[in-house]
Amino acid sequence: MYGIDIHNSKNKHITIGTNMEKRLSLDIYQISAQDALEELLNEFREGQLSTTHTSKQKLCLLKMLRKHRPAFSICEELLGKIRGHDIELYLNVERSYPPILRRPPYPESLETRKEIEKNINELLDVDFIRKIGHNEMVEITTTVLITWHDGKSRLCGDFTALNNYTKADRYPIPRIPCALDKLATAKYITKMDCMKGFHQNGLKPNSMKLLRIICHMGIYEYTRMPFDIKNAPAHFQRIIDTIFQDEILEGWMVVYIDEIIIYSETWEEHVQYIERVLSKCTPINLKISLKKCNFGQQKLLALGH
Repeated sequence: MYGIDIHNSKNKHITIGTNMEKRLSLDIYQISAQDALEELLNEFREGQLSTTHTSKQKLCLLKMLRKHRPAFSICEELLGKIRGHDIELYLNVERSYPPILRRPPYPESLETRKEIEKNINELLDVDFIRKIGHNEMVEITTTVLITWHDGKSRLCGDFTALNNYTKADRYPIPRIPCALDKLATAKYITKMDCMKGFHQNGLKPNSMKLLRIICHMGIYEYTRMPFDIKNAPAHFQRIIDTIFQDEILEGWMVVYIDEIIIYSETWEEHVQYIERVLSKCTPINLKISLKKCNFGQQKLLALGH
């Protein structure tokens, strides 16, 4: 049996056990509410929290957010992959496919080749693509392009031909004016974005075969939904609507593709609503971008307005 001394900030202690030679000492320090708040604010500094709330309100919200910390991500390397909602793509043309769907690589400059190699290796590292083996049948290949944003290169497929042969998905996207009307009288509004939206969508095996890209390094297929694919917004809207159908029907949540908006009249309700949403994210591995979160605002830019 071990003896354990428990010390608090007033230098009191309690000994548990009778073996003094094996006694362990455990120090407990009392943390003030202000210190706890500062610690939580630092932990969630990537997100935006209204400065108009009281310390008690902030502490209540942040404690709840910490409880659901696994639902958040701050970098693409920690991107989620939604469980149970892999996507199936359908073409409106039968095999054998037209030659325009089997494209060779574009001519590439030395600089472009280096950027393609860099991007391909990064995508392989996070299991976003996989290389096609020499014995695998290949029927569709899409050429790749390098685009630039803020000085950073990004690899994307030129899916123009594939999109032209893809069956349209008519699932409705919410109308922005209708969504904004629901927020007009709300006292508290929170906006959360799904990290890299479409990229969290898995693909069924037959759909992966349609999303194969080709470059000087070989042929690769996407294991997740890339950008610039026809129907990607409709697919993602359907998935999020399905996951949060109860919350949407209750009338305190709006979803516009990968943007989640929560609104309420009271602070207590607001914290509860946010927790309900986050509690559904972790089990299915849906990740929220902490950098794009705005919590408990009275006014904010949402849906581009």
